[in-house]
Amino acid sequence: MRRYMVVNAKGGCGKSTLATNIAAYFASQWENVNVTLADFDPQQSSMDWLSVRPEERPAITGINAHADGLRGLNPHTDFLVMDAPASTHGPDLTAIMKHAETVLIPVLPSTIDMRAATRFIEEIRNVGKVSRKEVKIGVVANRVREHYSIFQELEEFLKSQPVQVVGHLRDAQNYVRAYGAGLGVWELAPYQAWQEWQQWEPIAQWMESKKSQP
Repeated sequence: MRRYMVVNAKGGCGKSTLATNIAAYFASQWENVNVTLADFDPQQSSMDWLSVRPEERPAITGINAHADGLRGLNPHTDFLVMDAPASTHGPDLTAIMKHAETVLIPVLPSTIDMRAATRFIEEIRNVGKVSRKEVKIGVVANRVREHYSIFQELEEFLKSQPVQVVGHLRDAQNYVRAYGAGLGVWELAPYQAWQEWQQWEPIAQWMESKKSQP
């Protein structure tokens, strides 16, 4: 079983968007796999997305991990995608990281988010399981607008961090459309989402490669 967790203590950075699209990627792009989406956040945004997922689309099993933890996890799950809650620090961060194998941290192009991410990345790197190199971490630049001046600041920030940057995702309405329909951007029509597909390719390649495994 491969275990992916999307985490950032800063709220509003797109954790649920990233988690739902990762789950949809594995469900739609791989054949005959069992995908589980576990939502540790009390807001249950990932479970809301899953509740409107069309029946004809590849199945994704949902777990309300905020209430039940991972007790209901099917042992035959191939890909477990976990949506972590905001404001996770200290013992709570250590506890939730016990479930993780590969971690993705979304970071927004804003001064507030970059400063918060600096502190969070430092904190997560000091968690025992991470410091022992039992977890691989990748950063995703999220909701990027390349023509804005803050984009260059984000690029400089990412270069300064001691973790790998695995991809950039643009600020696009396709994510809103996909979420509202219970889909991932991989499941939208090519004429709509080809740019998103291109941007997801390096992230998908990293998630599937040994580079993302401890």
